[in-house]
Amino acid sequence: MVDIIGQVAETEEDTLKNRYLTFSLGQETYGLEVEYVTEIVGFQKITEIPELPEYLKGVINLRGKIIPVMDVRLRFKKEPKEYNDRTCIIVIDINGASVGLIVDAVSEVIAIPEENQADPPQLNKEVKNKCIKKIGKAGNDIKLLIDCEKLLSKEEILEMKKII
Repeated sequence: MVDIIGQVAETEEDTLKNRYLTFSLGQETYGLEVEYVTEIVGFQKITEIPELPEYLKGVINLRGKIIPVMDVRLRFKKEPKEYNDRTCIIVIDINGASVGLIVDAVSEVIAIPEENQADPPQLNKEVKNKCIKKIGKAGNDIKLLIDCEKLLSKEEILEMKKII
């Protein structure tokens, strides 16, 4: 019986391996590992909380659960963009904390095998692309694959857990 449960868990893990939910920020396409994604919701009213970093926009109430939300554009130091009907919030789970990621638009779930992934360039040893885990190739397109564990520091996650 234990072997069967182990096989089911392993099969489920293999099903999610190298599968990414892709989304756009301007002209770039990014990917999040599907295993971190809880759900995708349309943009909704955000309650601002004073003294948060600029990229942390505040919190939303999602079916009675308070979720902090981050504007990924601002986190990646991109120009702010007005939210529209394509703007989505991707809810992910990072180390037991739910976080909403505001993105321009969600695209699709795709598989990017490891052989189609490369490390991001390290032009300067002092500055690393800490949020970008890999660069994936899907057909003729490039997807920047995000390391969900590094989107927020442990300190930021602890601070967010105090808010909610």
